[in-house]
Amino acid sequence: MQSLSSADFAPIPNSQEVHGISRPSLSYWQDAWIRLKANKRALMSLYIVIFLLLFTIVGPWIWRVSPAAQDLDQVSQPPGSPRVALIVDDYTPWFGEGNPLETGLRTFGDPTTQVVRLQWNALPGAAGHRIYRNLFPLGPERAYGIPIGEFFDNNTLFFEDRLDLKPQNYYYSVVALGQFGELLDSYELIEVDVKRVTTIAEALEQELVSHTSNFQIGDAIDMAWHPLGTDYLGRDMLARLMAGARVSLFIGIGAPFLFVLFGVMYGSIAGFLGGKIDQVMMRFADFVVALPFLLFMILFKIAFGVGPGESGVLPMLVALVILMWPATARLVRGQILLIREQGYISASQLLGAKTPYLILRHMIPNTLGVVLVTLTFAIPSAIFTEAFLSFIGMGVVPPTPSWGSMSNEGIKTMLTTPHELIFPAVIISITVLAFNLLGDGLRDALDARMRNQE
Repeated sequence: MQSLSSADFAPIPNSQEVHGISRPSLSYWQDAWIRLKANKRALMSLYIVIFLLLFTIVGPWIWRVSPAAQDLDQVSQPPGSPRVALIVDDYTPWFGEGNPLETGLRTFGDPTTQVVRLQWNALPGAAGHRIYRNLFPLGPERAYGIPIGEFFDNNTLFFEDRLDLKPQNYYYSVVALGQFGELLDSYELIEVDVKRVTTIAEALEQELVSHTSNFQIGDAIDMAWHPLGTDYLGRDMLARLMAGARVSLFIGIGAPFLFVLFGVMYGSIAGFLGGKIDQVMMRFADFVVALPFLLFMILFKIAFGVGPGESGVLPMLVALVILMWPATARLVRGQILLIREQGYISASQLLGAKTPYLILRHMIPNTLGVVLVTLTFAIPSAIFTEAFLSFIGMGVVPPTPSWGSMSNEGIKTMLTTPHELIFPAVIISITVLAFNLLGDGLRDALDARMRNQE
């Protein structure tokens, strides 16, 4: 028998180099993140959602304007409106002093947002005069506008208009009245270009100038800046959108988180236990689905003592949590029915694992993908529900801002100041679209079958 030496066990040299392609080992969540980044629409939606959260949380720290503060000098101003105002003297009453030789309807002094002073001569056959103001020229239909003054004598031939003046053109008409107050055919018309003004006291009160500033009558100053304009009460639109985001996103994220969490636990228990318990639990879920949401919203408002004109944030939150969980419970139950037949579940049972441990340790973590997608789809639905209820006056009501209540306020003036409706409506649409596209991207990224097909 031949003895073997160590040389006999030396490795055989291989001159051919072997090249291998190695793929780094990725976890489930790392792989999902890579596939989510490849989806441009979902990634952009994620950035929009992050921006909305920063807009809601960090925005008020940067833009320190109270959403309830009123700038009465800039009411219903669209973005980019001129902000220059001239400094004038404080208002003093006027009693019709002017040049008696002038004829026709005329102004005395410069027409400003502080006051427009009108003078005229007695019209032929008039027992009195009525003064009208309009935003549009007088047409053949004789639509004079709104009446702002009336005098049944021919001695008072002057009038001061101080009613909610804005820097724009107005058309004033003075119409002759008969002995019984009827309108006669005689009238006079004048177009007035009103300029924005302020006083030194008002400028100091609004902190537009300081006490050390050297301003004189006739100087021009800039009024407060409102990037997105103001609403019909002179409140800053940007500040109100930020404050409204807190309400809308609180309901839109808080309510889905609660009812999705409850639906996950409910569906997990029903799916794992199975049998008659599963049938009874799911029939109860079907019963909840059949309940009318709007009716229960009204009942909850009554139960919580929320009267007319009061915000129903808490009843809305409770109604969403109580009535919106069955969809999540059905999805999770279906996933649990698949997972409980897997081998690792049987192995855990053989090792003595209890039911709560199996549900919390194995089953719920394996349904997180479905739960996360369900949550991202439930958030825009809740946001839209809040906006709809606030729009019809059932949810958040003024003066508490929310995107829905702001849209309700803006629709009343959409023909004259459309920005009051456009901004809250656009931000609702962007938010709902972003969460829907993000949910669609997460559904593809978290689907394990998509990973096997790549």
